[in-house]
Amino acid sequence: MGSATKFHSEFQRRAHDAVTEVQSTICAAVEAFEREFGGSGAFVSDAWDRAGGGGGLTRVIRGDVIEKGGVNTSAVFGELNPQFASQLAGTGANFFAAGVSLVLHPKNPFVPTVHANFRYIEQGERRWFGGGADLTPYYYFPEDKAHFHDVWRRFCEAHPGIGDYPRFRDWCDRYFYLKHRGESRGVGGIFFDHLFVEPTRPGHDDDLLRFIRDGGMRFLDAWLPIARRHAATPYGPDERRWQELRRGRYVEFNLLYDRGTVFGLKTGGRTESILMSLPPHVQWGYAEEPAPGTPEAALLAELRKPDPGDEPNP
Repeated sequence: MGSATKFHSEFQRRAHDAVTEVQSTICAAVEAFEREFGGSGAFVSDAWDRAGGGGGLTRVIRGDVIEKGGVNTSAVFGELNPQFASQLAGTGANFFAAGVSLVLHPKNPFVPTVHANFRYIEQGERRWFGGGADLTPYYYFPEDKAHFHDVWRRFCEAHPGIGDYPRFRDWCDRYFYLKHRGESRGVGGIFFDHLFVEPTRPGHDDDLLRFIRDGGMRFLDAWLPIARRHAATPYGPDERRWQELRRGRYVEFNLLYDRGTVFGLKTGGRTESILMSLPPHVQWGYAEEPAPGTPEAALLAELRKPDPGDEPNP
């Protein structure tokens, strides 16, 4: 973490330690996956300080199996712009935020891109947690979707009173929806926000912190078996081009809708780290549609669904 990070409570330090532990565990596993399939990529680390207070550690991999990936942590604090502060769920301008965020863009088009983040935020007197994980395939395999969702369902069930898989699954579908395209970004997962700490419930903050730490650790169970299933699948330039066209949808979501991107930029975060999530190679065609009956058309049939509606209010 950046040298300017200061913690104003023991709980802030514990939140930082939890996301750092998740980062270390995931990076080690992703490097092992890279080597397992003949790649030589390794994470490089870049510690940074935020001018307004705090900092982070960006870890990025450019490999033969993972074309580009990042697992970032940050712990930042200070004062929010009043206009932006009024758009958040807390009160006042003072804030603290600690989180881990990751995106992995595999080179093989049959291995899905994956995203996850887990965070803790304080604003004035209000404290809350958020996060989730979602899967963005370029070729649709029902068994992959079933596995990914089953891991997150069991994760939620392991935390009664906090985890709510049906609600978080539906929330994910609403959040990761490109309204201007009429498409889901991927096949979902879970998403949650504004899990407020209730001061009247002793230990509630500890329970919520355990929840997001466990979520970070469960990520590997959710994604690695899917990645291993497809990492050696042969592909050619046609599959690669389709992957790059679909990556365009990923870029559109992150720049138009993603809450973490907005929060990072509005709070003076490090631009390179915030935009780490964008893929290295991407294309935009013009009104391109795959031929009926092709695997590419099968993906669009899965993703093109009616608008699921707006997210729940905080």
